[in-house]
Amino acid sequence: MAAQLAGKLAFVTGAGSGIGRATSKILSREGAIVIAVDRNVQGAQETVAALAKPEGDANNAAYEMDVSSSESIDGVLKQVLERYKRPPTMVINAAGITRDNFLLKMPESDFEAVIDVNLKGTWLILQRFGRAMIDHGVGGSMVNVSSIVARTGNMGQSNYSPSKAGVEAMTKVVAREFGRYNIRVNAVVPGFIETPMTGTVPQKVRDMMIMQCALRRFGNPEEVAEVIAFLASEKSSYVNGTSVEVTGG
Repeated sequence: MAAQLAGKLAFVTGAGSGIGRATSKILSREGAIVIAVDRNVQGAQETVAALAKPEGDANNAAYEMDVSSSESIDGVLKQVLERYKRPPTMVINAAGITRDNFLLKMPESDFEAVIDVNLKGTWLILQRFGRAMIDHGVGGSMVNVSSIVARTGNMGQSNYSPSKAGVEAMTKVVAREFGRYNIRVNAVVPGFIETPMTGTVPQKVRDMMIMQCALRRFGNPEEVAEVIAFLASEKSSYVNGTSVEVTGG
């Protein structure tokens, strides 16, 4: 994979922690130039500081970005095009948030916040960066991060679960629309992964989650990131419009 990713430009949202950070590291390990973005720009900068310097003159970069804001995305995309003179050909949508509560207690603002980041944010990145690839006449791969709760449901996540189900549906639609431009769009469906997002889950709930997994453990971000790297690379050149579970069974 190293030769295939050498010199390729990768764009990773949610790169300041968790799956986004792990994906940035693995893509960098395989030779890619990584653009790490996050609302927490310090986290993105820390990710970039941990990456190997790519071959050639280009460097990795970190930017502050709010994926729910088209203005924020457009501003960063403009800087990326000015800096690298080309669009990224690997785009990873790993940004995501939770605002858990039972439906009857959930403020409308918490529902909207999760939909804005997880679903609308994915849509905006696909639209803006897909258009940039098409305008420059280059193909590529886009990978969205869904969640197993999109398929199973999860109490207290009447915002998060449907936001991730929407990501899976969107993946199938955009794969059909972008295929003619040689842009593949796929998704990963992680199970329960050790990230800052799941770190706040009470131990009693964690134990219950582990018992639902055939491997009897949480996954780690690197295990998801390896699948993302596969989908982003030409190793998966005929994989399009699919969602790959990474759940431990």
